[in-house]
Amino acid sequence: MNRFDQVLNSIEQAEFLDAPSEKIADAVSVLYPGVAKDLASGTPWGHAAHPMLTDLPIGIWLGSLMLDLIGGKKAQKAADKLVLAGILSAVPTAWTGISEWADCRGKEMRVGTVHALGNISATLLYSASYLARKKGERARGVRLAILGAGALTGAGFLGGHLAYRLGVGVDKTIFQAQPEEWTAVMAEDALLADVPAVAEVNGVPILLYRSGSSLHAIADTCSHWAGPLHEGKVDEFNSTVTCPWHASKFSLRTGEVLRGPATAPQPCYDVRAEAGQIEVRAKSE
Repeated sequence: MNRFDQVLNSIEQAEFLDAPSEKIADAVSVLYPGVAKDLASGTPWGHAAHPMLTDLPIGIWLGSLMLDLIGGKKAQKAADKLVLAGILSAVPTAWTGISEWADCRGKEMRVGTVHALGNISATLLYSASYLARKKGERARGVRLAILGAGALTGAGFLGGHLAYRLGVGVDKTIFQAQPEEWTAVMAEDALLADVPAVAEVNGVPILLYRSGSSLHAIADTCSHWAGPLHEGKVDEFNSTVTCPWHASKFSLRTGEVLRGPATAPQPCYDVRAEAGQIEVRAKSE
């Protein structure tokens, strides 16, 4: 295990962060009622909002640093304006990041907590840098900006770990293979009307639902945080299911996201009753 992995492992195992982090997460959840949660999650665009916004403060602040270091006197005003622009862009970036973090638990929340502290430190350092510049203390302002860039780099490293190693924000169904041919998954008489059931195909759980003469089959693993949809609430009239973990709502007919925080739709299956068996296959075009 290299030194970076040792540090990451220490953060992941830092259970003392759990209690304060969960209390803060519960408190900030009130900032995301209804549509606000969908916007912070990126549900309307079908893509997580936070990763898109992180490029703004990172790019702007690093641009200001380059002007500070190699731009000379002519670039000083532009560098100062970029420092301020980075501070302003950090606000919506943090708003979306807090929304994602509040849905986490365990090692993902612990790493996310340290990631957030790094970003807060960077924002405070850049804010202090801007104030120093306004007072005419340019050398001090540049030094603070360099420290801010260091904090930003460390926080970015943890952000990459959250996404690429821990899978925060990643569609939890993306690697679930669907059968190309009709495959029996359950006896027809075992699927009761208006009662969600779960079956498996090659280890992949599938939510099955019978409403009158209609059969529905979508991935049972919620694309947001892998919640078990068969344990959620089904709206028979509108043919929807709500995840029991974070209340994402999906269409049973199409798998479409009807309410966030999920951004990715549920994989949908063709389904039929044949020779006393419920059969499914990958959705045909």
